[in-house]
Amino acid sequence: MVGSPPVVESSSRLGLLRRSPSFGYLFLATAGSSFGTYLAVIALIVSIKDLTESGVWVAALLIADFFPIVVIGLLLGPLIDRLSRRGLMIASDLLRFGVFAALPFVDNAATIVALAAVAGIATGFFMPAANAGLPNLVPDEELPNANSLVQTMENLAWMVGPVVGGLMLAAWGSSVPYAVNAVTFLVSAVFIARIPRGMLQSEEPLTRGHWRDVADGLRLVVTARPLLTVLIVWNVVLIGAGAVNVAEVFFAKDTLDAGDLGFGAIIAASGVGLVLGSFLAPVALGKVGLRRHYVGSIALMAVGWGGAALSETIWIAVPFVVGGAAGNGAAIICNRLLVQRGAPDRYRGRALATIMSSNYAVLGLSMAAAGVLIGTFGARAVWIAAGVLYLVGAVVALIMTRWLPVAQEDEWSAVEASSESAVASLVNGQLEIEPEEVTNGIPTAPLERIATLLEEIEARRAAEAGRPAPG
Repeated sequence: MVGSPPVVESSSRLGLLRRSPSFGYLFLATAGSSFGTYLAVIALIVSIKDLTESGVWVAALLIADFFPIVVIGLLLGPLIDRLSRRGLMIASDLLRFGVFAALPFVDNAATIVALAAVAGIATGFFMPAANAGLPNLVPDEELPNANSLVQTMENLAWMVGPVVGGLMLAAWGSSVPYAVNAVTFLVSAVFIARIPRGMLQSEEPLTRGHWRDVADGLRLVVTARPLLTVLIVWNVVLIGAGAVNVAEVFFAKDTLDAGDLGFGAIIAASGVGLVLGSFLAPVALGKVGLRRHYVGSIALMAVGWGGAALSETIWIAVPFVVGGAAGNGAAIICNRLLVQRGAPDRYRGRALATIMSSNYAVLGLSMAAAGVLIGTFGARAVWIAAGVLYLVGAVVALIMTRWLPVAQEDEWSAVEASSESAVASLVNGQLEIEPEEVTNGIPTAPLERIATLLEEIEARRAAEAGRPAPG
């Protein structure tokens, strides 16, 4: 790839579903399952709340949904590169179908949380597999538009799904949203199965043993500049996002005294902004380039939520929230492009899973801290702090992307060159370990040594059990 790939105009964007049929199947699969997921989340939360009347149980449900993603990213990411991504995605959809087909028959809080955790495990494999495989389904020049379409549909599902789910819940109870969600996962599996076998992976997977593969993925993320940029910048941004998410109901209902209507307006404004930002991102990327678009999008988040935090009425706050959320939607497209182009296909799944794991861990900790800080300082102060954190994120993004060339047409070549350099360094490190880094034949570089010890432990256990060693 040489220079900056041309960006197809937005008027022809939906035509990508026809030009790349396999991408069309992936788009329809993720659109349906995303809508079903957001439709059913209301039913899950209300069911737990009605059964227990406990905030602790609601928190347990939310943790069960995202904590598996953290664990999978840290410990199992290489499987997304070693195994068939198509097979993983189909298995994930079928597992989630089973979970939501069973939920209408469950009336125990612990069982609901356990099933939510199983669905979280499936999602933890599906999401990085889908994002890692997407670049293999479209030409390079179409990748911004492909990501924009998928992210825009996910944002629309996030905006519309809970409303439809709430209406279904009020009319028919939780069983109908659960059943509809189950069907969306079954339909998603059918669409994924229509993608030709092997098309979601373009390179032969390599393995040095599971734990060494985990270590390789961690090393690549912290050495490849595009991946390290996303890892650091987005973790800073997510500290602010966690604060915003927890404080928004208190800010709307208590600080601005806007009641449930005001809270609904804030949620709707966030959804509208996310859709606008993700849909318009390819056009903006074509005009201003990656670096300015990324930094500018995060700065827009700071202006949006900072301005909303200083507003005295809900109707002044809402336009600021739309702008801040638009920045969020646009920045997410940059994140995906940096990772998809910054990691070669044989490492892309574990790179995505590792970054997602870190992001979800930071988001969870931020939300927990925000819950404490709201009671001490109030929702407005927490939103102001979030705006400051977004501004810090924009500055960090400006610093972290200084390796990108000034000339817009050279940006993607720099991303690819950085990726190739990091992979070459990784491969050379595997093949040639310096003598001072070896003691008694065991590599002493921290990650390599830990991985080696874990492989030895697994081999010993396998020998004791009389079965072949893994890897």
